[in-house]
Amino acid sequence: MIVYAECEFFIPTVHSLKEKRAVLQGMIMRAKQRFNVSIAEINYQNVWQRTVVALVAVASDTVAARRELDRAIAFLETNPEWECTNINIEYL
Repeated sequence: MIVYAECEFFIPTVHSLKEKRAVLQGMIMRAKQRFNVSIAEINYQNVWQRTVVALVAVASDTVAARRELDRAIAFLETNPEWECTNINIEYL
């Protein structure tokens, strides 16, 4: 099964695209290393304080895929430099 999520984040502490990308790329790399998910920024690439990150988990059953995705999202939400404003989850 495939579980897909889009997470929107607001990053109030950054003041340039360079700062935003430093925060974002660090979290994306750590999430890829820790969890069995694919992750990428999919929207607001040229906006300083907003981003949308897509995550995808694939597993033999829906429960396992959702569990891995939930763990990755919880990890992303622990970053004190940003706040999650919206999460959409779909089962494919």
